[in-house]
Amino acid sequence: MEKRTAVCTRKTKETDIELALCLDGSGSNQIDTGIPFFDHMLDGFARHGLFDLSVTVKGDLEVDCHHTVEDTGIVLGQAIARALGDKAGIKRYGYFILPMDETLALCAADLSGRPFFRYDAEFTVPRIGGLDTEMIQDFFYAVSYSASMNLHLKILDGGNNHHMAEALFKAFGKALDMASSEEPRIKDVWSTKGTL
Repeated sequence: MEKRTAVCTRKTKETDIELALCLDGSGSNQIDTGIPFFDHMLDGFARHGLFDLSVTVKGDLEVDCHHTVEDTGIVLGQAIARALGDKAGIKRYGYFILPMDETLALCAADLSGRPFFRYDAEFTVPRIGGLDTEMIQDFFYAVSYSASMNLHLKILDGGNNHHMAEALFKAFGKALDMASSEEPRIKDVWSTKGTL
């Protein structure tokens, strides 16, 4: 299987985003969104999913972090969809339960071509660093719909808000790595419909 890559851009009055993704990488990344904690979360996603990721975002952070985070999710979802191509020969489903000290996070993904998002995570602080915690849900919603994936995220046990956020991003990376990985026993898409 050739390396699956995508380069996506998005420019609006609110954000200017350049993103490059390789699904078959080593976890190397270069990320600058203007929100250091968000950069840290995307770094965890890339490293633990073994995705090579380059992201540069210039957003209207003087307003707040909303447009930067949501639009980055849109562009990442588009890049995932583009890099997957016709999805022939992939496992399609992926899941991971990730422990991080007192926190336990679950992520399950289906690269079905049908967007659906379920999220169950309650943070006890409004912000972590420069990232509004309510934007974590909006980010993953944007990814799931732009990538046309079924995505479930859940904090099974929590405590420290930093750990909860980080566990969600890392679990997503691990689940997406599994779902997008090659299944050598099949050559077509893994669906009775013949397409995803």
